[in-house]
Amino acid sequence: MTLDEIILARCSVRAYDAERPVPAEHIAALGEAARLAPSACNSQTWRFVAVTDRERIHRLCDEGMRPVIRNKWLRDAPLVMVGCSQLDLVANTLGSKVTGIEYFQLDLGIAMEHMALKATELGLGTCWIGWLKEDAIKAILGIPDRVRVMALLAVGYAKEGQPPKKRSRKPLRKILFSDTWGQSFPERE
Repeated sequence: MTLDEIILARCSVRAYDAERPVPAEHIAALGEAARLAPSACNSQTWRFVAVTDRERIHRLCDEGMRPVIRNKWLRDAPLVMVGCSQLDLVANTLGSKVTGIEYFQLDLGIAMEHMALKATELGLGTCWIGWLKEDAIKAILGIPDRVRVMALLAVGYAKEGQPPKKRSRKPLRKILFSDTWGQSFPERE
């Protein structure tokens, strides 16, 4: 697959085959893809917990989700990558105070998207989850206080017969401007 094909194929999967585990070599490949992502000052502040234990995944689903949108489908994901940021590094504290930009969030987002694209290349589905209870997830997984839990990435093989919904995307002219805000980028034929 080319990168364009991977980007086109990537979609949010919310129905997983719970009986089909993600091979260890695929989990390592996801970690390697994240490891190679760029980060502010090359600080590499991201950390990941690869959760495959069914009981822990059920607890993440039952105790770690915010109310209203419970994401019950998470129970069937054979792998949950927990995206964390270690904040005791200089780039995250000093850089954020000077610019007001939370670089650790940008860095983790880039690394997790690398994972999502690699998963697509490996024939796996993914779904980002940001609607979570950080303290509950830290308690379930023994994550230290100095580390932030920012997102979960459900990973696994899509359940047979339940294809993910393809969501429409805004046209390029609505999101890409030329030189100044609102100046449409010329579309090519």
